[in-house]
Amino acid sequence: MPDHVILRAYGPDDFEWLVDLHRHHYAQAEGFDHTFAPLVAAILKAFEAEHDPTCERGWIATQGETRLGSIFCVRLDEQTAKLRLFILSPEARGLGLGRRLLDSCMGFARATGYARMQLWTHESHRAACALYQKAGWTCVSSKPVHSFGVDLIEQSWEVTL
Repeated sequence: MPDHVILRAYGPDDFEWLVDLHRHHYAQAEGFDHTFAPLVAAILKAFEAEHDPTCERGWIATQGETRLGSIFCVRLDEQTAKLRLFILSPEARGLGLGRRLLDSCMGFARATGYARMQLWTHESHRAACALYQKAGWTCVSSKPVHSFGVDLIEQSWEVTL
């Protein structure tokens, strides 16, 4: 893992960077169209406006002034947290930082009293899905969809904490 990487709280100054990282990565890697970035922006705006810091958190991985990735834990209900906006910049992939972010998010959810977590992803996110599986997550549903201008296999995953 890169030296001196810290995980800090998400703040409003991270908004544009995180929307742009999602926009550029998914357009390049998967051909997502212009409809994806507004979804990311809406998720972040809702988090900024409504999150409860006692049971919801967003992390930004940084090395110096360079942002490397993010992960969010948000409340679905009293027992269930949802993992959101898990992404690494290209230079941060394959270095163990994804596992560190995932472990931090799951550890927070467990410490906060959630019994389980859920997430939504696409089958094409193979590295992330492999990481989820190694961390004890199970794919509980899978279906073909047409989203963001492309045909995808949408997946829901769950883990008991």
